[in-house]
Amino acid sequence: MSEGLRVMWMRGGTSKGGYFLRDDLPSDPAERDAFLLRAMGSPDPRQIDGMGGADPLTSKVAVVARSERAGIDVDYLFLQVFVDQAIVTDAQNCGNILAGIGPFAIERGLVAAQDGETRVAIFMENTGQVAVATVATPGGRVTYAGDARIDGVPGTAAPVPLEFRDTAGSSCGALLPTGHVVDTIDGVACTLIDNGMPCIVLRAEDVGATGYEDRETLDAAEAVKAKIEAIRLKAGPLMNLGDVADKSVPKMMLVAPPRNGGAVTVRSFIPRRAHASIGVLGAVSVATACLLEGSPAASVATVPDGATRTLSIEHPTGEMSCVLTVDDAGQVASAALLRTARKLMDGVIFA
Repeated sequence: MSEGLRVMWMRGGTSKGGYFLRDDLPSDPAERDAFLLRAMGSPDPRQIDGMGGADPLTSKVAVVARSERAGIDVDYLFLQVFVDQAIVTDAQNCGNILAGIGPFAIERGLVAAQDGETRVAIFMENTGQVAVATVATPGGRVTYAGDARIDGVPGTAAPVPLEFRDTAGSSCGALLPTGHVVDTIDGVACTLIDNGMPCIVLRAEDVGATGYEDRETLDAAEAVKAKIEAIRLKAGPLMNLGDVADKSVPKMMLVAPPRNGGAVTVRSFIPRRAHASIGVLGAVSVATACLLEGSPAASVATVPDGATRTLSIEHPTGEMSCVLTVDDAGQVASAALLRTARKLMDGVIFA
């Protein structure tokens, strides 16, 4: 690939990475993955010979194409490029990178911009689900400037509301793949849940943490990390994910009572490193777990009443608010969140 390939580098939510048109990448998945590893500089803890930022949150890729599906504008495949291993995986979604898909699709001419705002219907190939992004397009052009603020990102930007549809069981086949609100693994009560992201939700205190640690403290807590990794490996087959030793899912979610007026406090692992904040779809899955009577999350959460419930998920760098709509049976029917995105670079990448 000495001639280079076209790419747009974007921040989406609290992540960033390379956004490619599908036709600009090699069609063979093995060739594509080899290119992306070189482009990111993996495997190397510093990713010094590539564009990756030495962190899973900055070693991400979006592959986008015009969709032929009825009612859908674009198809989006998310790829996680591991930092220190030669692995590129499509085993999960990324709701943060998703925030940049609408603007990118308009910038690349896949979707015609309207005057004011443009709704972009996105099919998430990783899980077969649909999200709708609303992009600010005054005068028929994408703008990244605005007054929206999200924790974990300095400054403000144009809002990108994301509405998720039919996310339950996206990767595991069911919201609760074991059919149980609580499964006990290694003596720890866990909720194995998938409402857009396969997660294991457990009380922080049950694995030797408080739930209020910063990222660096958790990354240095080897005993805690060993305990939750043992649980994760055993939970993988129970969640219909098979052997997850080399997979980026399920994510580990340590919950504790809220301290800042939110619904619940979360410390997320992705899956072996502590997250600086929390992933979008991980937040949706945790918020959903808070509504399950008898679950570890429900035991520590403060949950509002009503058909539409806003749950503020507290994380190490602030909070993320999930708006859940529940049906007459109390089941989550839809979820929406506010994200932002920003174009950082548009050009050619070499590998």
